[in-house]
Amino acid sequence: MTTQSPRPSDADSGGAASNFIRNIIAEDLAAGRHTRVVTRFPPEPNGYLHIGHAKSILLNFGLAADFGGVCHMRFDDTNPAAEDLEYVEAIQRDVRWLGGDWGDKLFFASDYFERLYAFAVELIRKGKAYVCSLSEAETREMRGTVTEPGRDSPYRNRSVEENLELFARMRAGEFPEGAHVLRAKIDMAAPNMKMRDPPIYRIKRARHYRTGDAWCVYPLYDFAHSLSDAIEGITHSICTLEFENNRELYDWFIEHLDVPSRPRQYEFARLNLNYTVMSKRKLLGLVKGGHVKGWDDPRMPTIAGLRRRGVTPEAIRSFCEEIGVAKTNSMVDIAKFESCVRDDLNLRAPRVMAVLRPLRVVLENYPEGQVEEIDAPYWPEDVPKQGSRKVPLSRVLFIERDDFLEDPPKKWFRLAPGQQVRLRYAGFITCREVVKDPTTGEVVELRCTYDHPTKSGEAPDGRKPKGTLHWVSAAHAIPVEVRLYDRLFAVERPDAVEEGKDFLENLNQGSLASLTGCRVEPSLSTVERGSHVQFERQGFFFVDPVDSAPGAPVFNRTVALKDSWSKLAGEKPAPAAAPEGAAAKAPPPRPKAERATFEERLARLDPARADRARRLVEARGIPGDDALVLAEDDGLLRLFEEAVAVHDNPRSAANWVIHSLSRELKDRKTGDLPFSGAQLGELLALIDDGTISGKIAKDVLAEIMQQGGSPRAIVERRGLRQVADEGALERIVDQIIAAHPGEVSRFRAGNTKLIGFFVGQVLKASGGKANPDLVNTLLTRKLA
Repeated sequence: MTTQSPRPSDADSGGAASNFIRNIIAEDLAAGRHTRVVTRFPPEPNGYLHIGHAKSILLNFGLAADFGGVCHMRFDDTNPAAEDLEYVEAIQRDVRWLGGDWGDKLFFASDYFERLYAFAVELIRKGKAYVCSLSEAETREMRGTVTEPGRDSPYRNRSVEENLELFARMRAGEFPEGAHVLRAKIDMAAPNMKMRDPPIYRIKRARHYRTGDAWCVYPLYDFAHSLSDAIEGITHSICTLEFENNRELYDWFIEHLDVPSRPRQYEFARLNLNYTVMSKRKLLGLVKGGHVKGWDDPRMPTIAGLRRRGVTPEAIRSFCEEIGVAKTNSMVDIAKFESCVRDDLNLRAPRVMAVLRPLRVVLENYPEGQVEEIDAPYWPEDVPKQGSRKVPLSRVLFIERDDFLEDPPKKWFRLAPGQQVRLRYAGFITCREVVKDPTTGEVVELRCTYDHPTKSGEAPDGRKPKGTLHWVSAAHAIPVEVRLYDRLFAVERPDAVEEGKDFLENLNQGSLASLTGCRVEPSLSTVERGSHVQFERQGFFFVDPVDSAPGAPVFNRTVALKDSWSKLAGEKPAPAAAPEGAAAKAPPPRPKAERATFEERLARLDPARADRARRLVEARGIPGDDALVLAEDDGLLRLFEEAVAVHDNPRSAANWVIHSLSRELKDRKTGDLPFSGAQLGELLALIDDGTISGKIAKDVLAEIMQQGGSPRAIVERRGLRQVADEGALERIVDQIIAAHPGEVSRFRAGNTKLIGFFVGQVLKASGGKANPDLVNTLLTRKLA
């Protein structure tokens, strides 16, 4: 069973579905700002890639493919102390597995060390950079705060000649680490602290995995990244939101140096998953601390770990498609990811039977030595595939130990003394006797009778046991090792630790259960490494590609199936009695529980609430999960209805009520809020009519949650309205054009890529409030 790599162009994060970055690129091409799209994926080779990087990979490679362009693979290898060839090779392997194809466009920042050094010298010659001899602590102390300006370094006014000499001596290796840094000379009072004379080169006494000991000074990220983009002719440099404040510095380097091209940076929301850490530093700590068994441990969120667990590139692509490309960060429920994995494996994993914790069952009335071969399908009825295997039935079987209780509670539909169940694909059995170990009292064997007339699965008298159990023939079953993987962390936000505590304290001590002595049906005797199967009623499993050997497979649980009994009993999850022919499939669940399908969840509601949820889906177009949340919470539903009455955008209202407002409620009740849904509707109207951005809207929401008030009035009082007055913007545009005659000449000479530079300058001058579409129109008209 093999897995095909996805085409990145199929992914929403890089495919045909619209998102704001796709729209920007389409507009740039339509306006003639670019004739070809060039993106890049620029990982640092200081660790393995994780699922957050997968979103960026699919986005960058997908956008380039969709617009007929190219995506470069560039390693940002400017920190030799943390980098290794192992990481370079692992990253390339992971990107290829996800479908990324860079062709001959493989680059390294270290390829440009000489050119980057020359750019630094150019800044010094222009009086735009200086060698600073402050210590790290002194630099930090003089940097100021977000409310107080920084102070100039006493070395800021060194002459150009002195700076050139010192920088050359830094390169020659005359100074120890920390003695000097090269800093850009910008503005120590800049509101954006990234612009307060940032360091651009530092001394680093470490051997580089590619250049050896040729260098002892290395560029810092912002300097190397922007200029590498410019060297390679990148048109759209796509980063995650944590680099939003870096964009001004990115543009500053491009503006003040004679670069071969002028790329522009755009930011999108990074992928954040609950029950997960995404920091490479913390992932490295897990590996080096022995808390996991390497970067490819199936509990890790690394692409290598997910691949070894049995997650396919198609499932990751589907997940990225579902979460989309947004402008604001949010936390994604890991259960949504697990649901995408189930949906993918449901169509690729044949069904087989396995018993993980065997309990011996003797069918007393079944003839000794007799073996029946039962034809069992590999696929349920709702999967459009065919195929079957022979399953032997004999006198002695193994069933799951969890499927028997000697003293069962109500609604226990599995096996118990005197109770009847059906064997999957076979007849009914009834437990007649329980055999225990005389020393420990543990149940070691069940003596049962087999109802021969029911071997077709139906009783002549119409009896229908409520429980169906999976099983294997003891004489024919194959012993295997099974590894049950669970979430690595036990809490939803493992990073959110109290002062003095460590995120490692949130590790889930039950994240791995390695079971030996498990039994699988004989059809798996020749199963190959890297094969997917579903153990009926257990979950989706993957034959470990590392530890498996011929005839001795090791099965990794990729993802569990939903379980109904554990919710009724309030117990630790155990295999549920599956209905005949049911496919193991579940939609995205809510935190901390694997949930049933939308219809099954509706069935659990009282009729009025179920009807309410259906109406929200059918009449209002609300997604099923959101509809269920609103139907079950009268307070949230009230706010939603009041918001929609003011501004008719149901999907937006549901999204804000559930995902923005409810997160801020904490211990408060909706009835205690100092505002009504009408104010929320007013806020949504301000977003939709372009008065404010979504980011500003969140600030306004935070204010009305504290003290109420009219969102429109708050926007006006705080001056948050987007500037869309052509006259007002025209004055700013004219000022920017007048202040940059060189760029104007180059634009009119044919370098139309500079339009992005001018838009950025206008937005900066307007405090980010200028309407970018109108700015673009004005600049295009005036510069032409």
